[in-house]
Amino acid sequence: MFNKKFFIENFKTLFYAFIIAIIIRSLIIQPFYIPSSSMEPGLLVGDRLFVTKYSYGYSKHSFPFSPPIFENRIFSSKPNRGDVIVFKTPADNRTDYIKRLIGLPGDRIQFVDSNLYLNNSEILKSKVSERDTIYCGEKTINVFTFEEKLPNGKIYKTVYLKNFTFDNSDVFTVPDNHYFFLGDNRDCSKDSRYLTSVGYVHEDNLVGKARFIFFSSDRSVGSIFAFWKWNKSIRFDRFFKKIIWWKLIILNLKKK
Repeated sequence: MFNKKFFIENFKTLFYAFIIAIIIRSLIIQPFYIPSSSMEPGLLVGDRLFVTKYSYGYSKHSFPFSPPIFENRIFSSKPNRGDVIVFKTPADNRTDYIKRLIGLPGDRIQFVDSNLYLNNSEILKSKVSERDTIYCGEKTINVFTFEEKLPNGKIYKTVYLKNFTFDNSDVFTVPDNHYFFLGDNRDCSKDSRYLTSVGYVHEDNLVGKARFIFFSSDRSVGSIFAFWKWNKSIRFDRFFKKIIWWKLIILNLKKK
């Protein structure tokens, strides 16, 4: 016998749970999947991470399907150089990209002999390794691994092809209310250097700040549904790995 009251109560429960999930996803935290190798070595294909939505305030892109409910950002807070940020690519205002913030409004960015310059000053980098192999799409590439240090003290690892493909560039001058992003896998990343497909990112397109990895699996080893391969495919050592720059913290402690 059909129990109308039971059906209504269960429907209400599911509806309330759905509304709460939308609120949490839109205003507090949202999971994202890393589909490409553009942020290696820090972020690997198959990483799943949480992004905080409140870090830089809210725009229409904070909500599913980017509804035009208000203009500009509210409760806005400025990002910092070195932040790893999810944003809507300006090309379609729909696709989510994750890159590292390098240039703030008014900054000038240029590559000279494969070295990154910010406002006419070379970004310091030191070579960590000469024989690393990482992914670029479906193929592997041989790279140099470096540690770069931004003017605000943030340190992170980047990789460059041994035969650099981005030796020199024009000067990129970041417009007002826009930001310039780079992938850490410098020769295998579609980012702000490519003006027609990504280019300068308006502040309204910022979605949130990457915080920590909560799950990671290597799809090249096997599907997540192949439980008999979990001991090899699941990267347990990456669970709950924070996306912070611990060397910055150590350097600050040494100064005190």
